[in-house]
Amino acid sequence: MELYTEYTPNPDTLKFVLTKVIMPLGTAEFTDNEAAKRSGLAAELFAMNFVTRVFFGANFVTITKRPEFEWDAIIPHIGEVILKYIQSGKPIVEHTENTQTEETDPIVRKIKELIETHIRPAVAMDGGDVIFKDFKDGVVHLQMQGSCHGCPSSALTLKAGIEGLLTRMIPEVKEVVQV
Repeated sequence: MELYTEYTPNPDTLKFVLTKVIMPLGTAEFTDNEAAKRSGLAAELFAMNFVTRVFFGANFVTITKRPEFEWDAIIPHIGEVILKYIQSGKPIVEHTENTQTEETDPIVRKIKELIETHIRPAVAMDGGDVIFKDFKDGVVHLQMQGSCHGCPSSALTLKAGIEGLLTRMIPEVKEVVQV
């Protein structure tokens, strides 16, 4: 198993890519020590005083650091913790909630399908994720995770990219907002 890093549009996040799938289904985000209790790996990463957010994708871990730390100084420490933990065979996340429900609204089904097939894969390339939350009165509510959270480019991604695609493909969608 190998590990390499990729920079993201967010200068305070870095994507640690593995040559192994660590999250076969879904994603998981941890924003503090309390939330990290569900994941041994997230807890170990939060034990480093420079980590402020941890996000797990299919084959990557996105780390958000405190701005006062430089990546060059901390990448080796983070990489070592990730590799050692993955090689231990311990589960990445102890419990994941299944939030998928069968959707009967055809517009919501189409929104979710476009998010799954077009938007999430593109956003995952930058170490992030987009989670559908709600559709009401023509407005799609999304949650940005991983490197997308707090990224200077996320507003552009949300409006020009995601909103542009959804409003073109689904006439009922008038706006996309972040929750």
